[in-house]
Amino acid sequence: MSATSETPRRLTIVDVAKLYADGQRIAMLTAYDFPTAQLLDQAGIPILLVGDSVGQVMLGYETTVRVTMAEMVHHTKAVVRGSTRALVVADMPFLSYATPDQAVENAGIFLREAGAQAVKVEGGVRSARIIETLVRAGIPVMGHIGLTPQTINAVGKIRVQGKTRDQARSLIADALAVQEAGAFSMVLELVPEQLAAAITERVRIPTIGIGAGAGCSGQVQIITDLIGLGDFIPRHARPYAHVRDTIREAATAYAADVATGTFPGPEQTVRMDDAVLDDVLGRGSSDRPAGSVPIGGIPLDRDL
Repeated sequence: MSATSETPRRLTIVDVAKLYADGQRIAMLTAYDFPTAQLLDQAGIPILLVGDSVGQVMLGYETTVRVTMAEMVHHTKAVVRGSTRALVVADMPFLSYATPDQAVENAGIFLREAGAQAVKVEGGVRSARIIETLVRAGIPVMGHIGLTPQTINAVGKIRVQGKTRDQARSLIADALAVQEAGAFSMVLELVPEQLAAAITERVRIPTIGIGAGAGCSGQVQIITDLIGLGDFIPRHARPYAHVRDTIREAATAYAADVATGTFPGPEQTVRMDDAVLDDVLGRGSSDRPAGSVPIGGIPLDRDL
């Protein structure tokens, strides 16, 4: 009897809630492609975020505002195909959720066509109605407050949010609004650690920090920051590898081997039977004209 392996069960927001209830800190990473999703899934990362950060770190845009629904769906499909266990959250791109109806339509595309299990929506109080509408439609939502990159044109530049009394109170109100709207978790981006910890204590859903200190329920990093692939590592990130240098060194070594002719070598080369090649090229014995004298002349033992 052949052994059969059980198909892994993909995590749901219920599993995330259980991790939170059990006091386990939640690790989330961004993913944008099939092979990376495979590796992160095998590493046991419970949540993969297909972030609109793909625009900057993979597509070369200057901001996330340029990212389209079509691009996000494309990358989400790849991440879903590459993972079997992780909960896949798709970022709702700029202007894809301006109205409740538009939000439901586009979020539905992420779940129905791309295969995501949840979506992420930026904004607190201002997005509460959108979040509530999505949740009522059966679409799990992750909130996102603090620095919201899609509003960079209004904010002016990337900066820590919540340092003043009014900003801090506004962020607490945002967190409560996201929770009451029905989100299953929320990202806190670039928030002072004390404020992030205070918000985490006051809400009943997990907070996922990025540049918000260790007091959150979990953490998220951009995958290119984690592996050292980008040309800039922000202060709040910690690279656990230096893939940028590795790739550059590998490409340089490859180019040198091609130039000297040492690549490909015997290990990377396939040969065929020389006799078969002679037949293909018309050099076989059957290709010689009848009565032609063999190379080297007539054998001496031939009967004349």
